[in-house]
Amino acid sequence: MIVLQATQDRLLAALQSVAGIVERRHTLPVLANVLIHRAGAATQLTTSDLEIQIRTTADLGGDDGQFATTVGARKLIDILRTLPADQKVTLESAAGRLLLKAGKSRFTLQTLPAEDFPLVQESPTFGPAFSVPQKVLKALLGQVSFAMAVQDIRYYLNGILFVAEGRTLTLVATDGHRLALASAALDGDVPKQEVILPRKTVLELQRLLSDQDGAIEMRFAANQAKFSFGSMEFVTKLVEGKFPDYNRVIPRAHRNVIVLGRVPLLASLQRAAIMTSEKFKGVRLHLEPGLLQVAANNADQEEAVDELDIEYSGDVIDIGFNVSYLIEALANMGQDLVRIELQDGNSSALVTIPDDDRFKYVVMPMRI
Repeated sequence: MIVLQATQDRLLAALQSVAGIVERRHTLPVLANVLIHRAGAATQLTTSDLEIQIRTTADLGGDDGQFATTVGARKLIDILRTLPADQKVTLESAAGRLLLKAGKSRFTLQTLPAEDFPLVQESPTFGPAFSVPQKVLKALLGQVSFAMAVQDIRYYLNGILFVAEGRTLTLVATDGHRLALASAALDGDVPKQEVILPRKTVLELQRLLSDQDGAIEMRFAANQAKFSFGSMEFVTKLVEGKFPDYNRVIPRAHRNVIVLGRVPLLASLQRAAIMTSEKFKGVRLHLEPGLLQVAANNADQEEAVDELDIEYSGDVIDIGFNVSYLIEALANMGQDLVRIELQDGNSSALVTIPDDDRFKYVVMPMRI
């Protein structure tokens, strides 16, 4: 039976869309494979790591009929990458193996039974579905994902909190030293739902989402989230635990406010960062009427000082920050202006976008 028959670029694109979660070495060998399921004229490609399952449905040619098998995902992709984009590729099933033909090339691939592939059991208790444009969710993830914790013992910080309530979708990430929040409007009212998506799920969603207007539908259950967009279906386990009360962390009514160009401030911080070390990323900000001074030094007695003329008439403030925390926030914002609110040299700073309350970034100071 001819399982698939398509050009290299179409087959490779379909495989790469599901192969991001596949690991070459796994305690369960079948999880290194992609499940190919043919039903009539449609082909489903499915991968899993037991916590995330990704499936795409595509018309990849071949014989009509019922057929299912699993084959090494990475090996198949490696073979396809060596072929020309317009090369016709055929996959045939033969004696428990798959035969790949492309031009004058032949590859015989080992398979494992489809019945051995552990499909994720979907929750029967998903909440109501809601959707946003793909580009909106991709932008929200980009605005907060850098603030996720990495392998923190507080496991509930190793991901992003999704809160759907009323007509608003809010994403929040924190590692305990900083917090990023971004929100977007929903088309309809939804009852309050809160879930924590694991870090790996977030990174995979960022890879798969496009900048197109096409919608992504979301459904949440107590232990699972499901995303549907285009020909893709994405099911993931959730992080169990209670996310910190992020509203308590966001400062209110700081009396010292600066509004300045995002790009000049980012460039100034990047220059100062050159003089920091891997172990100590501290940068000092000195604020006085009309002037912002950015300074950094290192153990070799080297120093960088950068000054920006600003419109400011508040208190004189000296405050230290991890320069990476400021650079990452500014680099993931696309606006021309940034607003920074400060209370004093010992309180957290609030970074926002002028006249836009949908993004908030809180960063704790550090002693320098």
